[in-house]
Amino acid sequence: MSPQQLRLRDELIAKRIAAAKTSVVKAVFPFTTNHHETLFGGQALSWMDETAFIAATRFSRKRLVTVSSDKVDFTHPIPEGSMVELVADIIHVGRTSLKVEVNIFVEDMYRDGVKKAITGVFSFVAIDEHKKPVPVLDGFDQETGLSAA
Repeated sequence: MSPQQLRLRDELIAKRIAAAKTSVVKAVFPFTTNHHETLFGGQALSWMDETAFIAATRFSRKRLVTVSSDKVDFTHPIPEGSMVELVADIIHVGRTSLKVEVNIFVEDMYRDGVKKAITGVFSFVAIDEHKKPVPVLDGFDQETGLSAA
């Protein structure tokens, strides 16, 4: 790939990554908690996968499937009655796949302050109508990174 093609590809990817950043705010109600009155881990994973999916879809505008959650760290409990903000960022772009990091920040409803509580990375693959992998960006091919057109 020529230096100009690399620059054009990198500029396009950077613009799409910036436009794909996704933030979702949720309230932690009793029906989302466990017997410790903190956010149930399965609920957190569901919210994270959904937020990651939205960011990945905004980036590629393709059909996507989750293929893995590479690592999820629960570092701070999220008590019932708090608010959480899920923030998703594209951290890797492959030919047919994307990796999205999701961070969950917790804040008390009645006091200032935000703390990172959970971090995870989710991988997606773009697929066609036959569920076969396709490039995550139109106009890119495997060998040159840019279309021949």
